[in-house]
Amino acid sequence: MIRFFRFRVLLRIALATTAIALVLVVWAFWWEPSSLGLVERTIAVHPWHAEHAGLKIAVMSDLHVGAPHRDLSRLREVVSMTNEQKPDLIVILGDFVIQGVLGGTFVPPEPIARELSGLRAPLGVVAVLGNHDWWLDGERVRRALEAEGIKVLVDDNLRLNYKDRSFWLMGLDDLWTRGNHLRSTFAAIDDNEPIIALSHNPDIFPDMPQRVTLTLAGHTHGGQVDLPLIGPPVVPSKFRQRFAYGLIEERGRKLFVTGGIGTSIIPVRFRVKPEIAILTLISEE
Repeated sequence: MIRFFRFRVLLRIALATTAIALVLVVWAFWWEPSSLGLVERTIAVHPWHAEHAGLKIAVMSDLHVGAPHRDLSRLREVVSMTNEQKPDLIVILGDFVIQGVLGGTFVPPEPIARELSGLRAPLGVVAVLGNHDWWLDGERVRRALEAEGIKVLVDDNLRLNYKDRSFWLMGLDDLWTRGNHLRSTFAAIDDNEPIIALSHNPDIFPDMPQRVTLTLAGHTHGGQVDLPLIGPPVVPSKFRQRFAYGLIEERGRKLFVTGGIGTSIIPVRFRVKPEIAILTLISEE
């Protein structure tokens, strides 16, 4: 009788463990990677024009079109969801394409750019390139995007006028594949207007000049997996979890890292939901 009771207890434990494991597999490999959410943040920044308080920026990164759950039809959903937020400016922080994602199908940059041409914002759509774009052919990705009206900044700057005042977008090329050209790109800005830096890789942040208002980055996917109490065990950054996700402030400088939309290498996400970030900037008092 005791043996039978022990067997029943062990069987129940085994069944419960199996059920939990199946739920986690479905969550990590299907439900979460196939979802899409909005992350809304209000960020107080300095320097910033009082006239620009309330400027809304839609930030997306790491589209990785062709990864599981991220085909062109899902990209149309991203475009529609972004437009519904009525942002003043849309920025895309690189990694439009994939290489070698398990279960993925390569999608060329040209049809990706055609879908993204549906994005709408009064100040336009501006992009930088990521490591996966350069591993494919960065110039091809750039041509495809610019043919559809999306401005691509490759170690270059763009001055934008909003409510009769100006601010700069400083677009940096991918740190991993193209190197660090922050100093020369920053030096080309010859006035004291506010600067928003766009970088695929957040590892550039420790070098960012103090007067840069805000740095926006992607690349990390938030680690794709965020374990309770531990955090993301794998982050593609030499700083590991330091710049993995979210709003980071160091020595008065601010960095926002979005968790991105697609997946890389393994099509898994656990507690790092694919996102479009909607940032509202206000002046720091």
